[in-house]
Amino acid sequence: MNPVQRFFRRYIFSTIGILALFFVVNIALVLSVMVAGYMSGTDNGLSVRSVSSHVTEQGGVWTADDTALALLREHDAWAMLLDESGTVVWEQDLPEELPRSYTSAQVASFSRWYLQDYPVKVWSREDGALMVVGFAPDTLVKYYFSMEKPSLLMFLMGGIAVFVFNLLLMVFLMLRNTRRVEKAMSPILRGIQDLSRGSYQPLDERGELAEINAGLNRAGDYLMQKDNTRAEWIRGVSHDIRTPLSMVLGYASELEDDDTLPTEARHQAGMIRQQGERLKSLVEDLNLTTKLEYALQPIRRETVDLAEIGRQAVSEVLNSGLPEQFEIAFSEEHPGSAARMEGDTALLRRMLDNLIRNSIVHNPQGCHISVTVGAEDGRCTCTVADDGVGMDDVRLEALNQETDVSSTQSGEHGLGLKLVRQIVKAHGGTVQFQQAVPHGLEICISIPTRNV
Repeated sequence: MNPVQRFFRRYIFSTIGILALFFVVNIALVLSVMVAGYMSGTDNGLSVRSVSSHVTEQGGVWTADDTALALLREHDAWAMLLDESGTVVWEQDLPEELPRSYTSAQVASFSRWYLQDYPVKVWSREDGALMVVGFAPDTLVKYYFSMEKPSLLMFLMGGIAVFVFNLLLMVFLMLRNTRRVEKAMSPILRGIQDLSRGSYQPLDERGELAEINAGLNRAGDYLMQKDNTRAEWIRGVSHDIRTPLSMVLGYASELEDDDTLPTEARHQAGMIRQQGERLKSLVEDLNLTTKLEYALQPIRRETVDLAEIGRQAVSEVLNSGLPEQFEIAFSEEHPGSAARMEGDTALLRRMLDNLIRNSIVHNPQGCHISVTVGAEDGRCTCTVADDGVGMDDVRLEALNQETDVSSTQSGEHGLGLKLVRQIVKAHGGTVQFQQAVPHGLEICISIPTRNV
């Protein structure tokens, strides 16, 4: 899954999460309002059945004990007890305007609705009497709802269907809008990714995000033009400097070998030749790293033996006259076993030459250099280590994080190691810079035997 798809998948999941949270919060709010409304009432503790149980008949006289009277006073209520004929046989704080006898029709009416303006509650006793408890007007609301069962089921099912339909419609609209955003944003995100890799393709400057696409196109054109200008300038400088540098090296070599010149003059000519060769190597590195950075250097892949390349690199250093303060050794992790891989022989050889030269240039006092090559688990490995001055932790971290370390002075590491990193990356491998034990610098390279 590419970063663009991952971004929009997270966007969809977060939107669904927000939608679910919306429903949960609203349900919680509805329940809270219902509980608050229920708790705000004053009728929680009054039960008509409790009042009725404390009203008894003794010798034809109905009386209520202190518990019933306390319940009525606590809730500012009145009560009456009707016998089977509808006559009031007991009352407590019954309003004067209310009658003391009721027909069955009146009883049925106020049981369902109100007794005049008083909301009432009723309880049918086992002895046939009817206990009625009334409250002050406007303290209770009574309503009656009646509906045939098929109609009620139809309303319930319809309500559920409407809710589900609205939920699905909301999800559909959300996904549709997300798709529109994805369709508009995907080219922009891909363009930014391409721009970071130096392979920008112009975007269509139409649609809702036309201004953003146009701005990104302008930025892409500017960066690509800037990169191309820099690459052309480096190639031009490398080409123009080649001829005069060759002449300097040629004349310096002739002066160095001229026995008629004083020893000091010959020594100075040798210094000119050495620095000229160093300058030539730096120009070649600069030209090559530019080609690799802008994909101007094709990788000529073929089956190569990294062990043989390492052996040749070490032999050339020894044959070219290694100063006596240096020692160099080549070894194989698995002697006799080839470390075959698909790669560019010239680039891999340049990689090893740069690593060996790096140890020589930055340790003028001398050091021991070891080159180790091996192959295991589908990868070829190469380690170049020395016991010289090494490198401080800040520069090591910069190299491992692929931050450029400029180098224009002796003792600093920069362009040569950057080129090594680019060659390894072009072969799909990894490189790790670290301190050697007990001191010095160690570079560990791992490249897959097959890469694309």
